Amino acid sequence: MVQIPRWQYITVIVVLLGGLILAAPNLISRQAAEELPNWLPSDQINLGLDLRGGIHLLMEADIQGVIEERQNNLAETLRLDLRRDGIEGTRISVAPDGAVILRLADPSQVDLAKDIARRQSVDYLVTSEGDNGVRVEYSDQALIQLANQIMEQTLEIIRIRIDETGTREPSIQRQGSERILLQLPGVDDPERVKDLLEAEAKLNFKFVDENVVPGVDRTPPGTEILPSREVGPNGEPVSYAIRKRIMVSGENLVDAQATFQDNQPVVSFRFDSEGAKRFARATQENVGRLFAIVLDNEVISAPVIREPILGGSGVISGRFTTQEVNDLALLLRAGALPASLVFLEERTVGPGLGADSIRAGEIACILGFILVVIFMGSTYGMFGIVANVALVANLVLIMAALSLLQATLTLPGIAGIVLTIGMAVDANVLIFERIREEARLGRGPVGAIDAGFRRAITTILDSNLTTLIAAFLLFFFGSGPVKGFAVTLSLGIISSMFTAFMVTRLLISFWLRRKRPKALPI
Repeated sequence: MVQIPRWQYITVIVVLLGGLILAAPNLISRQAAEELPNWLPSDQINLGLDLRGGIHLLMEADIQGVIEERQNNLAETLRLDLRRDGIEGTRISVAPDGAVILRLADPSQVDLAKDIARRQSVDYLVTSEGDNGVRVEYSDQALIQLANQIMEQTLEIIRIRIDETGTREPSIQRQGSERILLQLPGVDDPERVKDLLEAEAKLNFKFVDENVVPGVDRTPPGTEILPSREVGPNGEPVSYAIRKRIMVSGENLVDAQATFQDNQPVVSFRFDSEGAKRFARATQENVGRLFAIVLDNEVISAPVIREPILGGSGVISGRFTTQEVNDLALLLRAGALPASLVFLEERTVGPGLGADSIRAGEIACILGFILVVIFMGSTYGMFGIVANVALVANLVLIMAALSLLQATLTLPGIAGIVLTIGMAVDANVLIFERIREEARLGRGPVGAIDAGFRRAITTILDSNLTTLIAAFLLFFFGSGPVKGFAVTLSLGIISSMFTAFMVTRLLISFWLRRKRPKALPI
């Protein structure tokens, strides 16, 4: 164990130099780190919400609302399909529990209506409802799958929207079946974040029903009255009668950018190949009609189709400010939220609290480090000094690993580092005590050191491995601050084993070769 191959010397030196280089950017300001040349490491440890300040939001996704919307769409689709197959006079309604109920005028057509309903999706459970009724609803398995799919899509779109704003290290976590926890360190404008998240960004292109005058005529099936951004002579928003059928969906958008047209801020958009075909077909066949651009059930504009638009791109104009255009383009690029969000809890953490936490953490780390250094030096003499050098190397490697992994350091993470300072010398204590025992048994310096390292290794591996398993469990099953504690604890355990087996052994071996002592100063 005392005879160390040359490659191990080189490995230790390379690892320590790499750790120093990766940890060095944390000693300068973030602005100075960003100005470093590209070939130099510039990543710093990211501070969590409790250290840097920011926004804490707890939201709930309206999954039931999505299911109701899908059932309403199903009712409209069934209405058209039943008419196409010659089934007339059917009354269609959506029950309070979300099921679509079909009441047929002719009971002999119930089986045909069931077949039409089953063709919509394998997820639907189709049963009889009385003598002339059909009930269409999601199966229990389909509801569970749909809820999970909605939550996964919602989490991904929230992540895309937040990333588009340039926020560093956001924390986006699912809590329970319908809740989402969002933490944004360093963000100080909660209202803009809430506006970005509240907007569903469901963009659709639909035709205006020009045969219906809102507020005067009865609204026929398949048409709905929607408000617009236009203002009438009386100062009230102008409403439009809009056909429910979606001609082109925002799901076919591939790009949206903020730009200017006639010195007015607008959003230019571009469809994929399928969306471009639909858009071209709709404009070719309906020249002269009003084509409404509907965003979140509000008519942004309803221009007249002057000529076919075949390029698959267009412009959304309206009463927009520059900020509104930028946010709208961001939302359209990110995609529509499948479910609307309800904010249950909002907290803003000021940077002053974070500064106090950092200061307290620094004091704890420095005080713990000083006490450990004094204890090791006074207890083990020169060997204690070696352990203290290894402890410094251990802290450098932890900082380097946090910077390299771009992990987020939280207040519990600082607690993990403080705990690691104490645990880092455990391996050295075990080794040194074993060396003392071997020396008392009459072994010489070389034999005692060699036996001390060799016989302590099993105990050190067992103790650190059990702690590492506990840290991994905390990381995989914990959330937020618990994960931060687990990360720093895990990194500290791994680096402490490296410094104990490699750095400490290398330094003691170097001292032993150089001094060739007759007795051990321990």
